[in-house]
Amino acid sequence: MFDKRKNCTGQVSKSEFRCRREPFTIRGKEFRPEGNKLPIAIVSHQFMASMNTVEKYAKLLADMGYVSYCFDFCGGGLKSKSDGKTTEMSVETEVKDLEAVIAYAQSRDYTDSDNIVLVGCSQGGLVSAITAGRHDSEISKLVLFYPALCIPDDVRAGRITFVKFDPDNVPDIIRCGMMKLGKCYVNDVSDMNVAEEIQKFSGDVVIVHGTKDKIVDISYSENAFRTYTERKGTEETPVGRAEFYTIENGAHGFRGKRDKIAVSHMKDFLTTA
Repeated sequence: MFDKRKNCTGQVSKSEFRCRREPFTIRGKEFRPEGNKLPIAIVSHQFMASMNTVEKYAKLLADMGYVSYCFDFCGGGLKSKSDGKTTEMSVETEVKDLEAVIAYAQSRDYTDSDNIVLVGCSQGGLVSAITAGRHDSEISKLVLFYPALCIPDDVRAGRITFVKFDPDNVPDIIRCGMMKLGKCYVNDVSDMNVAEEIQKFSGDVVIVHGTKDKIVDISYSENAFRTYTERKGTEETPVGRAEFYTIENGAHGFRGKRDKIAVSHMKDFLTTA
């Protein structure tokens, strides 16, 4: 593991970090405010993207007092700084990557290992939702921006974004533009039940989705919100609150004023008890 202190802006210092998900090295950035026993926020990027696309959220979360992390998934994009080939990447391998980053963040002597927020965009949103469900006792809150909860349905129908294939005869290599995917991308989610996975999370969750998203239909977020609101708790283990906001005319990925609206929802959610 590695923590090379870099430059400091105001009271937030920026550093690079790396951790292991055997046999691969995951590389990312840490934004650390001053103080100790600080809450943790981990931001997961989109399909075919990199940590650079979500670094702005990590910086914002650090300004709010979180030790925040963004990182490249192994094989998660053509410009990934983490190890691994794109043909070895799947939703399940990204869940394992996120688990490794969670463990790394928890191991820092200045973090509060019991106060973790996961933030995920698109495929990173699906990965974050699944991980929160599988690590319910460790994750406090979940923020999902245009989460790609459609991925299992899409691969069962023989499509990945705008690429089509025969789901009954999955090729060894699936070409998504300049990026190559392996058969594992399909196989790892072909039997996945998203509702069963995400309803295991009992903490607070907010979903923000654009009404004009042409890649992930907003109905998937509507269904997820319904799943979260229907969770059953007990007196000993009550379930958290669930919030859902739409961005009028928002596409897949928020920009400009729509991104500011999404960020305002995240801020309100994280600062409300």
